[in-house]
Amino acid sequence: MTAAQDILVKRIYEPADAGDGARFLVDRLWPRGVSKDKADLTAWLKALSPSSDLRIQFHEQEAAGGRKAADEAWSAFRRAYFAELDAGGPDIAAALDQLRAVKGRVTLLYGARDEERNNATALLEWLKRDVKNGA
Repeated sequence: MTAAQDILVKRIYEPADAGDGARFLVDRLWPRGVSKDKADLTAWLKALSPSSDLRIQFHEQEAAGGRKAADEAWSAFRRAYFAELDAGGPDIAAALDQLRAVKGRVTLLYGARDEERNNATALLEWLKRDVKNGA
Protein backbone atom coordinates (compact mmCIF):
# COMPACT_ATOMS: atom_id res chain seq x y z
CA MET A 1 0.00 0.00 0.00
CA THR A 2 1.02 3.52 -0.42
CA ALA A 3 0.62 6.14 2.25
CA ALA A 4 -1.94 7.96 0.08
CA GLN A 5 -4.31 5.02 -0.26
CA ASP A 6 -7.62 5.06 1.57
CA ILE A 7 -8.36 1.56 2.87
CA LEU A 8 -11.68 0.38 4.26
CA VAL A 9 -12.64 -2.94 5.80
CA LYS A 10 -16.11 -4.29 5.13
CA ARG A 11 -18.03 -7.50 5.60
CA ILE A 12 -18.74 -9.09 2.22
CA TYR A 13 -22.37 -9.63 3.20
CA GLU A 14 -22.91 -5.86 3.15
CA PRO A 15 -24.06 -4.56 -0.25
CA ALA A 16 -21.43 -3.30 -2.65
CA ASP A 17 -21.32 0.49 -2.81
CA ALA A 18 -19.83 2.86 -5.37
CA GLY A 19 -17.75 4.36 -2.54
CA ASP A 20 -16.01 1.02 -1.94
CA GLY A 21 -13.53 1.59 -4.74
CA ALA A 22 -11.54 -1.54 -5.60
CA ARG A 23 -13.01 -4.49 -3.69
CA PHE A 24 -10.68 -7.32 -2.64
CA LEU A 25 -11.79 -10.47 -0.84
CA VAL A 26 -9.00 -11.46 1.56
CA ASP A 27 -10.45 -14.73 2.89
CA ARG A 28 -9.11 -18.16 1.97
CA LEU A 29 -12.63 -19.62 1.71
CA TRP A 30 -15.44 -18.26 -0.44
CA PRO A 31 -18.20 -16.87 1.85
CA ARG A 32 -21.41 -18.89 1.94
CA GLY A 33 -24.42 -17.50 0.17
CA VAL A 34 -22.57 -14.81 -1.77
CA SER A 35 -22.63 -15.02 -5.55
CA LYS A 36 -19.63 -13.87 -7.53
CA ASP A 37 -21.83 -11.24 -9.22
CA LYS A 38 -23.12 -9.90 -5.90
CA ALA A 39 -19.58 -9.79 -4.48
CA ASP A 40 -18.55 -7.34 -7.22
CA LEU A 41 -14.85 -8.05 -6.65
CA THR A 42 -11.82 -6.51 -8.21
CA ALA A 43 -9.94 -9.66 -7.17
CA TRP A 44 -9.93 -12.50 -4.67
CA LEU A 45 -6.54 -12.30 -2.94
CA LYS A 46 -6.28 -15.67 -1.19
CA ALA A 47 -2.54 -15.19 -0.78
CA LEU A 48 -3.18 -12.39 1.73
CA SER A 49 -5.39 -14.56 3.91
CA PRO A 50 -4.02 -16.45 6.90
CA SER A 51 -3.05 -20.08 6.39
CA SER A 52 -5.79 -22.64 7.00
CA ASP A 53 -3.91 -23.98 10.04
CA LEU A 54 -3.66 -20.51 11.58
CA ARG A 55 -7.34 -19.74 10.92
CA ILE A 56 -8.46 -23.03 12.50
CA GLN A 57 -6.16 -22.58 15.49
CA PHE A 58 -7.50 -19.06 16.10
CA HIS A 59 -11.12 -20.19 16.05
CA GLU A 60 -10.40 -23.11 18.38
CA GLN A 61 -8.54 -20.90 20.87
CA GLU A 62 -11.17 -18.18 20.70
CA ALA A 63 -13.92 -20.71 21.41
CA ALA A 64 -12.00 -22.05 24.43
CA GLY A 65 -13.96 -19.65 26.61
CA GLY A 66 -14.02 -16.26 28.18
CA ARG A 67 -13.00 -12.79 27.12
CA LYS A 68 -9.42 -13.25 28.31
CA ALA A 69 -9.01 -16.37 26.18
CA ALA A 70 -10.46 -14.52 23.19
CA ASP A 71 -8.08 -11.57 23.75
CA GLU A 72 -5.08 -13.91 23.99
CA ALA A 73 -6.19 -15.84 20.90
CA TRP A 74 -6.54 -12.58 18.92
CA SER A 75 -3.07 -11.39 19.97
CA ALA A 76 -1.51 -14.75 19.10
CA PHE A 77 -3.36 -14.84 15.78
CA ARG A 78 -2.15 -11.37 14.79
CA ARG A 79 1.48 -12.17 15.67
CA ALA A 80 1.40 -15.41 13.67
CA TYR A 81 -0.48 -13.84 10.74
CA PHE A 82 1.95 -10.91 10.57
CA ALA A 83 4.83 -13.41 10.58
CA GLU A 84 3.23 -15.20 7.61
CA LEU A 85 2.85 -11.90 5.75
CA ASP A 86 6.39 -10.81 6.66
CA ALA A 87 7.75 -14.11 5.31
CA GLY A 88 6.34 -13.06 1.96
CA GLY A 89 6.82 -15.18 -1.09
CA PRO A 90 5.85 -14.69 -4.73
CA ASP A 91 2.09 -15.07 -4.18
CA ILE A 92 2.00 -12.52 -1.36
CA ALA A 93 4.21 -10.14 -3.33
CA ALA A 94 1.91 -10.41 -6.38
CA ALA A 95 -1.19 -9.78 -4.25
CA LEU A 96 0.43 -6.76 -2.60
CA ASP A 97 1.36 -5.44 -6.04
CA GLN A 98 -2.32 -5.62 -7.03
CA LEU A 99 -3.29 -3.58 -3.97
CA ARG A 100 -0.53 -1.04 -4.50
CA ALA A 101 -1.52 -0.54 -8.15
CA VAL A 102 -4.95 0.79 -7.16
CA LYS A 103 -5.40 4.52 -7.43
CA GLY A 104 -7.98 5.60 -4.88
CA ARG A 105 -9.98 3.71 -2.30
CA VAL A 106 -9.48 0.02 -1.53
CA THR A 107 -11.98 -2.09 0.41
CA LEU A 108 -10.77 -5.29 2.06
CA LEU A 109 -13.65 -7.76 2.34
CA TYR A 110 -14.05 -10.58 4.84
CA GLY A 111 -16.78 -13.08 5.72
CA ALA A 112 -16.35 -13.49 9.49
CA ARG A 113 -19.12 -12.40 11.86
CA ASP A 114 -16.80 -10.50 14.19
CA GLU A 115 -16.36 -6.98 12.84
CA GLU A 116 -13.38 -6.21 15.08
CA ARG A 117 -11.43 -9.47 15.12
CA ASN A 118 -11.05 -10.78 11.61
CA ASN A 119 -8.22 -11.24 9.17
CA ALA A 120 -9.13 -8.14 7.14
CA THR A 121 -8.75 -5.82 10.15
CA ALA A 122 -5.49 -7.55 11.02
CA LEU A 123 -4.31 -7.21 7.41
CA LEU A 124 -5.15 -3.49 7.48
CA GLU A 125 -3.11 -3.12 10.67
CA TRP A 126 -0.19 -4.91 9.00
CA LEU A 127 -0.47 -2.76 5.85
CA LYS A 128 -0.45 0.43 7.91
CA ARG A 129 2.57 -0.79 9.86
CA ASP A 130 4.28 -1.64 6.55
CA VAL A 131 3.67 1.90 5.22
CA LYS A 132 4.78 3.47 8.51
CA ASN A 133 8.03 1.49 8.35
CA GLY A 134 8.67 2.77 4.84
CA ALA A 135 8.16 -0.45 2.91
